[in-house]
Amino acid sequence: MTPPQDRRFEPRSAANARAVVVAPGLELPCLIVDHSPAGLRLRLDRKLALPDRVFVIDMAQAVVIEAEVVWRKGLEAGLKRHGQSSLRGLIPSRFAAARAAFVRAGGR
Repeated sequence: MTPPQDRRFEPRSAANARAVVVAPGLELPCLIVDHSPAGLRLRLDRKLALPDRVFVIDMAQAVVIEAEVVWRKGLEAGLKRHGQSSLRGLIPSRFAAARAAFVRAGGR
């Protein structure tokens, strides 16, 4: 039996990084399992329905990633990146909730 063909356009890199998913009315700790320039895969702490658009805060890198949820399976979710910004220094106002969540989660 041959292994399934990988149809991704971009290679993935293992990350295993602590993160927080932020959306209106939602702050959920998670783990970035792997990532590529086009997207990332998350492992959530608990099974919750995510909205279509979320912010993912990478705690180690102090960046917020704007993303669209494209698939969900159990505790994992696949997201398509739509941009990212540093949470250090001046930030656009649309990232205010993400910065507040970053600080509450112990970011500096």
